[in-house]
Amino acid sequence: MKEYKYKIAGKDYKVVINKVEDFVAEVEVNGETYQVEMEKVEKAAPVIVRPVVAAVAPVASPKAAAGVAGAIKSPLPGIILEINVNVGDVVKVGQKVAMLEAMKMENAINADHEGKVVSINVNKGDSVLEGTDLIVLE
Repeated sequence: MKEYKYKIAGKDYKVVINKVEDFVAEVEVNGETYQVEMEKVEKAAPVIVRPVVAAVAPVASPKAAAGVAGAIKSPLPGIILEINVNVGDVVKVGQKVAMLEAMKMENAINADHEGKVVSINVNKGDSVLEGTDLIVLE
């Protein structure tokens, strides 16, 4: 049993919910009993959301395909979370050089060719577009 006090347009009401069975409530308002039918609400099926983890393959630049060192490019637009190399470092194919956040997911950016880091064109926190030169190797 639940008891409530309401004031509507200056008039006091004492409301007592005596019992609820299925979709009918027995309600007492200022001592007078009412059977109140409640609206039946269909429950929607639960929505299950599962995160999708995507692997970002290295983007081969035309220079890399020809065997000439070049830039490691951003495979998609996002925000640079970390840079894992320094100028002067020697990197190998597949080595993680940066981490990019895109669509609320972290994506490792890997070297698509070997070489020595000659310049880093982005900083942590930078927003980049797809195809932006991130790191240049020689």
